[in-house]
Amino acid sequence: MAKNKAPIQLSDHFDYLTLIRFTIPSVLMMVISSVYSIVDGLFVFNFAGSDGFAAVNLMMPIAMMISCVGFMAGAGGSALVSKTMGEQQSEKARDQFSLIVYLIIAFSLVVGVAVFLFVPQIAKTMGAEGAIYDNCVIYGRILIAALPAFMLQILFQNFLVVAEKPQMGMVIAISSGVTNIVLDALFVAVFKWGVTGAAAATVLGQVIGGLVPFLYFAMKKNHLLWFTKTAFDFETVKRTCINGFSAFINNAALSVVSIVFNLRLMALMGSDGVVAYGVVMYVTYIVSGVFTGYATGIAPVFSYNLGADNTEEIKGLFKKSLVSIAASAVVLVGFVMIFARVLASIFVSYDAGLMELTTGAIRLYNISFLICGFSIFAASFFAALNNVWYPAFCL
Repeated sequence: MAKNKAPIQLSDHFDYLTLIRFTIPSVLMMVISSVYSIVDGLFVFNFAGSDGFAAVNLMMPIAMMISCVGFMAGAGGSALVSKTMGEQQSEKARDQFSLIVYLIIAFSLVVGVAVFLFVPQIAKTMGAEGAIYDNCVIYGRILIAALPAFMLQILFQNFLVVAEKPQMGMVIAISSGVTNIVLDALFVAVFKWGVTGAAAATVLGQVIGGLVPFLYFAMKKNHLLWFTKTAFDFETVKRTCINGFSAFINNAALSVVSIVFNLRLMALMGSDGVVAYGVVMYVTYIVSGVFTGYATGIAPVFSYNLGADNTEEIKGLFKKSLVSIAASAVVLVGFVMIFARVLASIFVSYDAGLMELTTGAIRLYNISFLICGFSIFAASFFAALNNVWYPAFCL
């Protein structure tokens, strides 16, 4: 009987096979996480109509904009904690990790309450009217009510890799994704709850994604990180924000662009324009999820080796990463270019004109995927090396 392969540690030497084994769980984790809005959109469009679908696409960028702080804390905090672990300061690393988690919980609670109160005003600002406005308010408020769970899910996607548990992160992501899909089918298709059911399904999936790893880290049992009683440390907060600034800018930029496009499309083309752009964004979420997952998975390894002063391993990993990203970009761009019409037909096959518009938009936007992987990786790489300025410029 073949022996099980030993778990990969941050201190290991990474050849291509080891690199793939270690990062694949993170890639799958990010892709599955991207499925949330896509599944909601698919069920809402087919069972609640285009107005509900437009509402989902109008409000999702708002939630993603707020969650940018979670991406910043996850990317920046994991880089800092990994470096500290590489310096063999395990207790300090746990204190840093704990402080970051506590602050994210506090932030999400305070901001969540404030945004919840102003969801109607936000929907009006987005140009929503009539049934679309009503659906925006319902969908937006349910999403925001679960903001702490969503923020923790984003945060722990990074720290499970730092804890050398990427497979656990993948299993949790799959579990939350399956929960979302099953409940979408039940709430939207069977119970006919429309956007209310879609939002509830998403929220319950996020609760699993945030609560399960929280409970795992709350237990001091055979792993590298757990929660400690720690005091506020300004240096930890500063380094986390600096390291994670690129992740913040990257996600904020995508959210802002989505919001601006939705505003203009709603004014110029109505719900059809928002629908077409929403499909393009769904494809983008999946493709960028592959690159972001790789960057998330490999970043702690760079940070650990920085702390351990292992420059040769860093150089080797950098070269292997460039090759891996280039190969992935070619495959993904080719796939999307060939199957653009199939991807568009999942949502807009009912309208020939909208089908042509969406297919053309997907293929045009697809060109950017040739370079976006390098941008995402470069920002993550310099953040992992605790560099102050380079990450933001890479974006």
